[in-house]
Amino acid sequence: MTPHRSRPAISRVEVVMPVHDEEGHLGAALSALRSASEALARRRPSVGVGITVVLDHCTDRSAEIADRFAGSRPAVRVLRRRFRNAGASRAAGVAAAIRDLDSGTLDTTWLANTDADSRVPESWLVRQLHFADAGWDVLLGSVEPDSAGMDPELLRSWRLRHPLEERHGNVYGANLGVRASAYLQAGGFPPLPSSEDRALVELLRRRGFAVTATDSTRVLTSGRTTARAPHGFGSYLRALGVETAAALRSS
Repeated sequence: MTPHRSRPAISRVEVVMPVHDEEGHLGAALSALRSASEALARRRPSVGVGITVVLDHCTDRSAEIADRFAGSRPAVRVLRRRFRNAGASRAAGVAAAIRDLDSGTLDTTWLANTDADSRVPESWLVRQLHFADAGWDVLLGSVEPDSAGMDPELLRSWRLRHPLEERHGNVYGANLGVRASAYLQAGGFPPLPSSEDRALVELLRRRGFAVTATDSTRVLTSGRTTARAPHGFGSYLRALGVETAAALRSS
């Protein structure tokens, strides 16, 4: 698929981050978002940036961390919900982020999605807008598990199965960008406890929106094997770890 050259330039970015008991990662994740926002402000000062943090049934210090980050920043909003559902959390965050936008600006608004256990690179938003302004409606970024505390053989297995390259075939909610108008026309994130990111991208593809993938916005994400969402990234890593251990025992 090729980009739609007639798409207008992006004038606003809304970042959405769902959170469920992430006190160990949230501070670093928000700090990385701040750096990415500041980098965009330096490169594209005319582009507005908003950040929506969705606290979904948090019982740890995540709310305290998010509130402290928001402080007096009017561009940061913190929602408290009790979904226990990744898809519903992301959808609620997007709805709040674009609620007050004029319908005429939806085509020039970009939704940048990430996770609370992930750290985006400083160039994250700058690079996403590069693709958006080139006419792409959807950008699938790559992720790499954090090697800290992760079994080296498991990391090696993951890298073999998920080469970090342009035009990769993976979908990660921790690194997903989409034009707001396309998001709404596709129906938004479905209220699924996991795989809501892949479901949304499939809906976007069916609608004929221009989708591309890149490794140039790579996000570092937790390498934990204790899952927050059923059949999510942690569950996948745990299953891969079991498979890797079995292969090593039989070799």
